[in-house]
Amino acid sequence: MSSSLAGPDCCGGLGNIDFRQADLCVMTRLLGYVDPLDPYFVAAVLTIAFNPLFWNVVARWEQKTRKLSGAFGSPYLACYALGGAILFLNVLRSHCFTQAMLSQPRMDSLDNPVAYQVGLALLAVGSVLVLSSFFALGFTGTFLGDYFGILKEARVTTFPFNILDNPMYWGSTANYLGWAIMHASPAGLGLTAVVALIYVVAILYEEPFTAEIYRQKSSQFHKRS
Repeated sequence: MSSSLAGPDCCGGLGNIDFRQADLCVMTRLLGYVDPLDPYFVAAVLTIAFNPLFWNVVARWEQKTRKLSGAFGSPYLACYALGGAILFLNVLRSHCFTQAMLSQPRMDSLDNPVAYQVGLALLAVGSVLVLSSFFALGFTGTFLGDYFGILKEARVTTFPFNILDNPMYWGSTANYLGWAIMHASPAGLGLTAVVALIYVVAILYEEPFTAEIYRQKSSQFHKRS
């Protein structure tokens, strides 16, 4: 039951609230930690997105045309050259990632010894996954040798591939996550999410193609036998 003696609505009623201003307040608070327009942040996002795009485009072009192998006179030399380019791009990506973190504020709740140790542990786990993947695959296996016709007898199933699919990608993601936590960096956490997303897209793009390469190899082997 309403009463004519009721006082005025607080703040003039909900109808007088400017929700656009409320949204701006939320965005302002978020941007206090992460500025997505910061040049270092933009550079980091671009390098994160570019690297898998680069190696997938080049590798598929090589697989279809053998132009790189022809230019270098050997599929192995061509693969080594692509691997060197990928390593350089990964160093550049890590540099941009670090600069983006350093250019933006730290988060107080992450700026403590416990969080630092968690980040260090993630960095250690990620490094183990990346290095063990490299040793299991070898240089050509790591750097897309199968696209150059440098195929293994079978897909690798030893550690760490026996506990995790695509361990090099997830090890790299763990490295970035650990690095971000060690720096108490919300920007780093955001960039790590971008890394994970890009790797998921890369896996969806690469896995069927790689499986088809080995299916064709198996089919050719059975035909010869």
